[in-house]
Amino acid sequence: MLASSKTAWKEAKGDLTSLQSMVGPHLQALEKFLAREAEEFEPEIRELVEYCLQAGGKRIRASLAFLGGWREFDQVQDELVRLAAVVELVHLATLVHDDILDSADTRHNRITAARKFGSSTAVLLGDALFAQAVHLSTRFDTPEVCRQVALATRRVCVGEITQTLRSESKTLGIQEYYRIIDLKTAELFAVSCRLGALLAGYPEEYVTAVSEFGRRLGIGYQIYDDLVDFFGKEEKAGKTLGTDLQSGKLTLPLILLSEKLDEDGRKELYEDLRKGDETKIAVRTAEMVERGVFDAVVAAITEETDMAAAALEPFLNEPPSRPLLQLIDRLRAQIQALRSDGGL
Repeated sequence: MLASSKTAWKEAKGDLTSLQSMVGPHLQALEKFLAREAEEFEPEIRELVEYCLQAGGKRIRASLAFLGGWREFDQVQDELVRLAAVVELVHLATLVHDDILDSADTRHNRITAARKFGSSTAVLLGDALFAQAVHLSTRFDTPEVCRQVALATRRVCVGEITQTLRSESKTLGIQEYYRIIDLKTAELFAVSCRLGALLAGYPEEYVTAVSEFGRRLGIGYQIYDDLVDFFGKEEKAGKTLGTDLQSGKLTLPLILLSEKLDEDGRKELYEDLRKGDETKIAVRTAEMVERGVFDAVVAAITEETDMAAAALEPFLNEPPSRPLLQLIDRLRAQIQALRSDGGL
């Protein structure tokens, strides 16, 4: 662990139940807001939009927006609820598109929009969700929200496009992998924290710090998600797993595994990726354990969360810092649960 983050860790330890109680009222307000927002859509697609909104998942990006702008207030802040709705709509749009690319059947324990309504409809549905997010972002007093949301949305799309193009070549370096997840996942984590702090009126240096926290946490979460694709259980994850190998997507577990194989082993791995051979998932998972890939991936997540904690080290007296740091505890608990479920 980074030396600077050790202090932050020791001082910011807290009860995750308390964290949930902090954001709970805001999350409840968000669900009501999104339900009303669905009425903004044309009647022809309203049912489709509602279906997507009801499969919201953990709402971690929304929680980052709430915590980034935390002022130890007792009442729900409408502006932060609106911001959370914006980032959730962008996120939901990316999930709709992701499930098309991955040919996924389930997401958040529900049939994906692509499977339920068809891929062609789902593409346009995702576009409609993106458009509504940008439209909603224009309802703030400052144009900065709209500018940053539009930029973040573009960067998320660039990340997805780049990953799709690179998966076709079946080669990907670690630095390229980090670049992709920085764009497609960490960008939205960062902008959620940054805009929450900005709307709450925090000074520029703190806005920058919470943005860096969000970016590093986002990278850590995406690496964790890539690990879950091999080691998780579908009933617990609530989504189709094993899609990375089936879709030919090179993620950190596969990249690190390829580095530990000889030339013939790498050729066989790339052939599995090319074919999308789902029958090899269990074989590759066992190889990852035997060759220490699981532990290496966990170490990579730890490195990112250490840097996230270090970003907030100079600002522990600011109200958002301590609850934000508790999100690292939550991620580490999820990793431990994944290790236990796999008997590792």
